[in-house]
Amino acid sequence: MKKMLLVASASAVVLLSGCASILNEETQKINVATSNGQPAKVSIDGKTFDAPGVVTVKRQKLDKVLVAETPNCTKETSLEKKVDSKFFINILSGGVFGSTTDYATEKMWSYQDSVVVSCK
Repeated sequence: MKKMLLVASASAVVLLSGCASILNEETQKINVATSNGQPAKVSIDGKTFDAPGVVTVKRQKLDKVLVAETPNCTKETSLEKKVDSKFFINILSGGVFGSTTDYATEKMWSYQDSVVVSCK
């Protein structure tokens, strides 16, 4: 009986460790650069950042738009959401419970790791 309990406990730890809601943070860092290497002001979700630099965005079930506030730069650059690969690992290891948690917390979504804003 003790052996069965030990196996069940170890299995639960392995199954739950694959969960994107555990492995992913609520936010994601994105490297933002400009095509000409010059500094620019950009905003995402109403928060202003300096580019080139790293911006932090909240993971959501929404595409985001990076807005360049600097003249001579493309005004809007799309940041499309995609399902993080950790979510698929979780389906295999954690099943419906883990994948439902990932969906509910929106930690299953990710954006590209870097984006270049076109500037003249």
